[in-house]
Amino acid sequence: MILDQFGKEITVEKKPETREIAVTTIRDRWSSYPSQGLTPQTLATIFKEADAGAVYRQAELFEEIEEKDTHIFSQFQTRKNAVLGLEHEILPYSESAGDKKIRDFIVDVIASIQEFDGSMLDLLDAIPKGFALSEINWDVQGKQAVIKGLSWIHQKRALFYSDYSKGFWEKDFEMPRIITEAEQIKGEEMPPFKLIYHRYKARSGYDTRAGILRTCAWMYLFKNYSIKDWVAFAEVFGMPLRVGKYDTGASKDDKDALISAIRSLGSDAAGIISKNTEIEFIETVKAAAKENIYKSLADFCNKEMSKAILGQTATTEGTPGKLGNEEAQDLVRHDLIKADNESLAKTYRGQFIRPLVGYNYGWDKPLPWFKFHFEEPEDLKTLSEVYKNLHGINQPISAEHVSERFKVPMPQKGETVLEKSSGPFAMKSAINPADRQVIAKQGRFSPEQEKIEGLVDGSVDIAARAMKGLETPVKKLISEANSLEEIRDGLYALYGEMDQTELQELIARAMYVAELYGRSTIAHS
Repeated sequence: MILDQFGKEITVEKKPETREIAVTTIRDRWSSYPSQGLTPQTLATIFKEADAGAVYRQAELFEEIEEKDTHIFSQFQTRKNAVLGLEHEILPYSESAGDKKIRDFIVDVIASIQEFDGSMLDLLDAIPKGFALSEINWDVQGKQAVIKGLSWIHQKRALFYSDYSKGFWEKDFEMPRIITEAEQIKGEEMPPFKLIYHRYKARSGYDTRAGILRTCAWMYLFKNYSIKDWVAFAEVFGMPLRVGKYDTGASKDDKDALISAIRSLGSDAAGIISKNTEIEFIETVKAAAKENIYKSLADFCNKEMSKAILGQTATTEGTPGKLGNEEAQDLVRHDLIKADNESLAKTYRGQFIRPLVGYNYGWDKPLPWFKFHFEEPEDLKTLSEVYKNLHGINQPISAEHVSERFKVPMPQKGETVLEKSSGPFAMKSAINPADRQVIAKQGRFSPEQEKIEGLVDGSVDIAARAMKGLETPVKKLISEANSLEEIRDGLYALYGEMDQTELQELIARAMYVAELYGRSTIAHS
């Protein structure tokens, strides 16, 4: 038993259907433009038709909304491009030779399709409209069935009902039928694996109601009203009020001439009047419009649509320099990107790769994986602090794990390893003398650097010998003393008879040597 992409039991022929069924016609370019004069009543009627299975006017309306509203267009472009910008690859089902051979075949087919990335954009149109359709163009080359291209099908050509019975359409929301030249009323059922049908399941319910534009359409309508009123207001607000004055004895012809002159002044900025009439220009009081209610309503609608499309408003409404906006954007946006690419990958695997494998290798063969490369970015600085603290409490952590976690490759044989620095006052050279000799032999030190390294070695050696000579009697005194008083008296006995100048010099040397020795010890730790 073979099931199609809709879970329906089907009978599959040995070869796929190669004729193009949903041929693009001039009718696809023609539209009834339902957005013209759109009212809440009209919008509700269009949605009710779509709920009954006839999505024709809804699909046309959604297309117009994207064309007319720049904010909606840009937000959906951002959402789609977030997926289109990801790299994708085909992975074998397993590491067996047979599965790798199937994977290579799928890769070759995809590489031969010039507009494969364009087909992704077509299918991502399901995000605003709930579903997207593409026809698979099959070709039989010898004993192989290959896909030579994918043709986009406008959503308005889909019908979500199947049979006419007892005076009403019986809805079938699982299997859309396609309006074709041969069947323009009831639509035509596509052959098995001839149609790619990509759903956008933002919420539970029928596909005809799943598109984000179902939610945005109301905000678009309210914003459209606001923009129209705003334009009308701007036309009046930006023009001075023209008042014509006439004498009490003016005739009807004089009044008509005055009105005509006023109107021509508004459009042509020129006109003639008699000497007995007067036209006064009164400037509008601009301070009367301190708060632009039209702009406020349009901004509110834009924010609501951004929430529906991107899940937040930080992308377009964020305040420069305001903390938290980037973090909120990353959290929500990347969650949407992950959902979108996983949904699209599932569609390609089940409706594109599956028939290719089935027709060429058998319907019982496991399918390769279609995968987008997407990883949510991490705050590596914060993560490094976590690892540093864990290491500080002696939590065992492997270097290989840290290398993989931070995407820093382990050093290979023959590579120069960066030595750690212990801070701004630490000795810059943290290389052991034995390692330094190896590095010098390999020619990785310039002559000048070799001299500096030699001075460092000499200073460390002198400091170590001097420190040993100074610390021996003091250590002996401390180990044999039973109290702090005995240590004090012992120090007087050791250095009490020494000249004051000599004692100061000795203390200075001891402090200097201690600092040198301490820096050396830290640098080599």
